[in-house]
Amino acid sequence: MSQPEWQERPYGGTPALPTADYVRFAVLGDSASCGVGDPTSHGWRGWARILSDAIAVDHHVSLCNLAVPGAVVADVRRKHLDDAVAHRPVVASLVVGLNDVLRSGWDPEQIREDLLHCAGALARHGALVVTVRFHDHTRVLGIPGPLARPLRRRIQTLNDIYDEVHEQYGALRLDLAADPAIYSRDLWSFDRLHPSELGHRWLARRVADLLTAEGLLFPAPSLTCTSAPLSRREQVRTLAIDVAPWLGRRIRDLAPRAAREAVHRTRGRLRLG
Repeated sequence: MSQPEWQERPYGGTPALPTADYVRFAVLGDSASCGVGDPTSHGWRGWARILSDAIAVDHHVSLCNLAVPGAVVADVRRKHLDDAVAHRPVVASLVVGLNDVLRSGWDPEQIREDLLHCAGALARHGALVVTVRFHDHTRVLGIPGPLARPLRRRIQTLNDIYDEVHEQYGALRLDLAADPAIYSRDLWSFDRLHPSELGHRWLARRVADLLTAEGLLFPAPSLTCTSAPLSRREQVRTLAIDVAPWLGRRIRDLAPRAAREAVHRTRGRLRLG
């Protein structure tokens, strides 16, 4: 029987770049980078903190986590980028955009401009930028076909933009779309919107693999979960207060556009027929 993709693996690797003794780490993004889905007695932890703690075993670390739940790409550029640059990061993660995908104000040209601007500013100030290629989140959420199809197209457009960021600025790229393990239920919290603790640890391990391949050597982040899961009562309360209203807003926001796109596709097929 094969072992899960996230089973503990021995640490090792050949450095490609000299290691940094003092690692300044800036994190820009939304709820996933903020740590939602990985609760502790001190608040949200998440993959960035788990990764930072692992790096701190062998290096001095300064973590500046500017990620905010609900953030869109424009928020990162206007509200968080200056603080990230001021932190003088050695490593900076730029993982944002799924909230843009889920809104009717979707503007891929503006998103492209904002992401390239953010990555460029970080790179010019000496940061090694870490970005992402997103998976099909509609599979995780179980979104029905009429809504899922336009969202998948948007995610692909967002991934194309991140590919351009990668090419222009030599960013490291966490390719979630290429790893089927991302669809494992164990990696997602009960709301399916955010990684579970194991999911955050898995993400920390994946980013750590990228950094160690670049020569920043440190022990791999642990995949052993330490927090107690939310009780059934806490899950129901969170679903009722936070998740259900959010999903309702997104469906109301996207349904009219999805319906228009379906009508246009149907008319096109009829004309071709």
